[in-house]
Amino acid sequence: MRTEEVLAATATGLWRWDHGAGSVTLDAEAARLLEFPAEAGVFREAAVRARFHPVDWNEIYGVVNLALAEGTLAEARLRIVDGGGRVLRTVRSRSKPLPVASAGSESYVLVGTLQEVAEPQPGTTGAHTPITGDWRRSREAFLLDAGRALAEARSTAEVLRVAASLSMPGFSPDGLAVFGVAGERLTIIGHHGHNAGDEDPFNDMPLETDYPAAQVVRTGRAIYLPSPEEYHRRFPATWPLASRFGRRSWAFLPLIVSGRTMGAWMAGFRHPVSFSPDERSVLTTVARMLAQALARAGEAETERELSQGLQRSMMPTLGPEIPGMTVAARYVPTGGGLQVGGDWYDMIPLPNGRIALVIGDVQGHDVRAAGLMGQLRIALRAYASEGHRPDAVLSRASRFLSGLTDAYDDGDETGPRFATCLYAEVDPETGTLDIARAGHPDPVVISSDGTAVIRQTGGGLPLGVETDADYPTTQLVLETGETIMLCTDGLIETGGHDMATGWDRLRPVLEQRIGDLEKLADELVQAVHGPTSHYTTGPLADRREDDVAVLVLRREAGTMARTAPRRTAMTIAQAEPERISAARQQLCELLHDWEDPEQIDAAVLMVSEMTTNVLVHTDGDALMVAEVTGERGERRLRVEVADSSDELPHKRRPGEMASSGRGLVLMEMLADAWGVDPRGAGKSIWFELHEA
Repeated sequence: MRTEEVLAATATGLWRWDHGAGSVTLDAEAARLLEFPAEAGVFREAAVRARFHPVDWNEIYGVVNLALAEGTLAEARLRIVDGGGRVLRTVRSRSKPLPVASAGSESYVLVGTLQEVAEPQPGTTGAHTPITGDWRRSREAFLLDAGRALAEARSTAEVLRVAASLSMPGFSPDGLAVFGVAGERLTIIGHHGHNAGDEDPFNDMPLETDYPAAQVVRTGRAIYLPSPEEYHRRFPATWPLASRFGRRSWAFLPLIVSGRTMGAWMAGFRHPVSFSPDERSVLTTVARMLAQALARAGEAETERELSQGLQRSMMPTLGPEIPGMTVAARYVPTGGGLQVGGDWYDMIPLPNGRIALVIGDVQGHDVRAAGLMGQLRIALRAYASEGHRPDAVLSRASRFLSGLTDAYDDGDETGPRFATCLYAEVDPETGTLDIARAGHPDPVVISSDGTAVIRQTGGGLPLGVETDADYPTTQLVLETGETIMLCTDGLIETGGHDMATGWDRLRPVLEQRIGDLEKLADELVQAVHGPTSHYTTGPLADRREDDVAVLVLRREAGTMARTAPRRTAMTIAQAEPERISAARQQLCELLHDWEDPEQIDAAVLMVSEMTTNVLVHTDGDALMVAEVTGERGERRLRVEVADSSDELPHKRRPGEMASSGRGLVLMEMLADAWGVDPRGAGKSIWFELHEA
């Protein structure tokens, strides 16, 4: 009997599909099965495609591509329909795709058989069979869920957890292993469904070993082992290693990224799996998604390790202990990108025995900002170690950064960068701080009773804006038990806050009277990045995160029993009358827990009057000093405003329409006590209020 007769008797036809030429060659039986005249011929691809159900025609491309990749047969069940879409018969195709070299594209020729199968019956509608319908919908839903879960995994451990939780439609594996490559050896990246230590024989295995995963890595082709007998026949040397797990089927698939095989994925089954084309298609798709997820996670982990190492190398540890003082610091990079930025802090021992505290913020959150920060920090340490005063240190640093960014500017699209900075020279013996500020947020002083006040200090332009910039120095005294906090704007503004609302968010933390500075630093960071921060968003629409650096210094109280007084001081220059408003605000913060709000209003009114009189009636600056002493409920407020003029104020009786002359009258009415004290150079006018 001839081959043609055998094929016809079994309702099997031959076909040859030339994908590149767009033609299909059919023998007589194949033509009959496809509802063409029962004679051999060459047909256009479009005519043949019209005979297949549209869903099945779309599926066949995936099956053929899978077979091309694995070098196997392409098997598919295809429904033949008439012009009205009714299913006439179902045929099974078993074909071998042969790649054909073609300029500018990948082409192939599909050679194989078409055989009629029993379902469905002629004349039925085109409803999906269980194989082509429900299973495919389940598979598509599974692949969508798997792809979404793997795309969201941010680390190798998360990718492995997702892979272990995958439940494939109809054939879920009970054991998984992900292999990597280190040089010429196979390594275990992770596994699931095995006991600890089970991976030891497979770890550090040479790639030339006769083991399925090693062969997959060498060749880049998947290996399917549907039975233990097949495993033993193909890999007898390593079969004893696999037999002890009691599995019945195995699939080993390559993990390929950008054309490079980075490892292999093993899925083991305790029940027999035939690895049909649909099942192979699912496994291949999962392997591709798994490879992409592992590559992304590896890159992200490498970037995080690089950025954290960069920051660790640039962020110094706090130096030796300061006698009588305690220091704590924190740095938190922004949440995106490489997690590197320009914020920093430093503590520098000075030649005169004092200590310099430095905190700053270079513009930007990228690698260049981190590089500039490292160079600027080194320059500041050098200038400070030479013994320069705070204003001179910042002036030299500004000149240094200006020259540095000019050099960068030629090839940098982002342009020159600037930096804010606060430099404080601390005398541990007296608690004196000499502060120079370059566009940086003012420090916050927390008194021993928990009152937090923003201390206004003189400042200049950010570093790098002008080559020759001046930075005035402000001196303040840290009393025993008091704490000063220095921070970058990220601690205040992260979460859509401005300087005012950001300070309102931090103030309750600062006033908790936390004894441990390390805990205080942690609480400040948690207020910005912790769970509660999601409920304290600010009024601004832009809620981007920023780097955070915070430095806290406390002058220890020692064995003193009495509570140190609250104190604040401020200089109001003739050229800066707007600082009168800051003086009022500072006084309100000093009296935030005063019993009588009317006394607070009276104190603010008298301070406004006293400081304004100095600016209007003298040629010098006004120095305001406010101090609160005593226990709560019985406290005393004393405010002094000093100037360099020897002319004493005189009490007058202004007319109804007069615009001045009421200052002393107001003080006599509102203050519990007041007076004017002549000094060697100038005078001081003061008032007192007693808490009732």
